[in-house]
Amino acid sequence: MSKSDYEFIYLRSENSREKLKTIAQRLGKTSQRLKYNEKTALREKVISNPYMIFDYSHMGLILFKVYFRGVYMSDKNRQVVINVLEKNAYITSIYELTGGFDLVVEFMSPNPSNFNKQLRNIVTALPVLNDYKIILNLVTHIYPRNYLVKKDIKLHKIEKIIGGDREIDKFTANEMKVIGGLLNNPTIKYSRLAKEKDLNVRTVKSIMQELESRRRIRGNKYILDMEKLGVDSCRLFLNLHNLSKEREFEFMSYLMGVKEIVQVNKTVGDWDMEIDLEAFGKNRIRRIIVNMKEEFKDIIQNFSLIDFYKYHKRTYLPEYLFEE
Repeated sequence: MSKSDYEFIYLRSENSREKLKTIAQRLGKTSQRLKYNEKTALREKVISNPYMIFDYSHMGLILFKVYFRGVYMSDKNRQVVINVLEKNAYITSIYELTGGFDLVVEFMSPNPSNFNKQLRNIVTALPVLNDYKIILNLVTHIYPRNYLVKKDIKLHKIEKIIGGDREIDKFTANEMKVIGGLLNNPTIKYSRLAKEKDLNVRTVKSIMQELESRRRIRGNKYILDMEKLGVDSCRLFLNLHNLSKEREFEFMSYLMGVKEIVQVNKTVGDWDMEIDLEAFGKNRIRRIIVNMKEEFKDIIQNFSLIDFYKYHKRTYLPEYLFEE
């Protein structure tokens, strides 16, 4: 893949709603050329499944991750399992790993009791998913994929923080209409969204701007096929100790400065932190981990590493919120 292809994939995937005209101006390309590039990338599934990043905590939701292991299935049976999971209105993300765990399913629920009910229903319907570990996600830091391109085209590495202890909002009926429309179709045009939700176009634009200014909408991206991009992708699990507020701040600042780190999750369970790494080559990932261990050996108690395989679904709000 050429440099210009990576530049386009980078800018398109970091903002799935960005106008091609704007991207063309940044890259010095014609909109017509980029339209062809986009169609090709979508057809070949280099980019797929656009998704909006909502801060779910403002809706009083809790994010639980269930790590399943021992899920040995044929491709046909695997797809049957994925199809069942995708229909669950409380499940927001589904992805496969390669290592100690095979499948990860993320649930968003209003309380632990509801989550437990949903999980039991899933395990009853799919007995193959009977060996699992539950992790509570506290807060997530999301960073742009700056490792994909050179400095002159990079976006500012501004972190998007979602989750945590936030005030719970009361969203208006029109706001929920817009949010629901964006959840189902993240790249939908204002005019079509207005028509579908029986709203004025100016009302839709105003609501979008308001939700973004209040940081309830934090961004919009595409899922990328890392194998087709030639990128190695993995998740690093850390157990931490002796962590003072000052040392935690230094650690988070350090992680933000590593361009191959695209997401950091603070968790409660068998580990304290998950770090998602993407890089051109295993050696680069190994070097990052070695440097991190050396720099913060006083707080990193132990760690483990698992490769990402494939995302099947990625969203940041559950569909049950919008069921009539």
